[in-house]
Amino acid sequence: MLCSSAKNLKYLRQFASILRPTHLDSVSNLAVSHFSKPIHTVLPHSLSPPVVAPKAFEFLGLRLNRNMASQSNKPQSVYDFTVKDAKGKDVDLSIYKGKVLIIVNVASQCGLTNSNYTDMTELYRKYKDKGLEILAFPCNQFGGQEPGSIEDIQQMVCTRFKAEYPIFDKVDVNGDNAAPLYKFLKSSKGGFFGDGIKWNFSKFLIDKEGNVVDRYSPTTSPASMEKDIKKLLGVA
Repeated sequence: MLCSSAKNLKYLRQFASILRPTHLDSVSNLAVSHFSKPIHTVLPHSLSPPVVAPKAFEFLGLRLNRNMASQSNKPQSVYDFTVKDAKGKDVDLSIYKGKVLIIVNVASQCGLTNSNYTDMTELYRKYKDKGLEILAFPCNQFGGQEPGSIEDIQQMVCTRFKAEYPIFDKVDVNGDNAAPLYKFLKSSKGGFFGDGIKWNFSKFLIDKEGNVVDRYSPTTSPASMEKDIKKLLGVA
């Protein structure tokens, strides 16, 4: 009996916010003792279900539609993002559908530069024809170790490390101005001591459907990722 009364009172309060002002007095004057009865036997004729229900459902339906729209606008994979290449042109990451990706923030003057670039160049040479792509994003947020222009960065990577994978425009990976792609990567795979990128050469591994499947620390060598890469590529 009490449960039924509480439910009816809850519904009346919800409906009161959408009723005409002339209805509110009628609702507030209903005796609590009547709440044990079905709502349609207590409400005045003007508040009968045929009048209230459509408005209530319209209100609830509108809120539901907004929630659904919000969910549908939320990125579902890395393919939902567009980034800038080294020349400032837009690149839709959906062009990499069906590929296994390594996404990494790089720097030219870091103590990890030589080992990471050397390993990535070797991995790309071995697996590019099997479906591996490496997307490198220069970032100057850690120790100011990527101060040069994008042209200088490209020249260094191509001449010194013989890299054939794309180098994109410089980005922020942390803070309010972090690239949307990096906000997505961090929210998909958090790291130790928080989600923020800790240093140069943090690496994210992406499967063929654009899902973030793993995250590796700056000190994890790309070579040690080979087993995981081969598994996603489906090669022995």
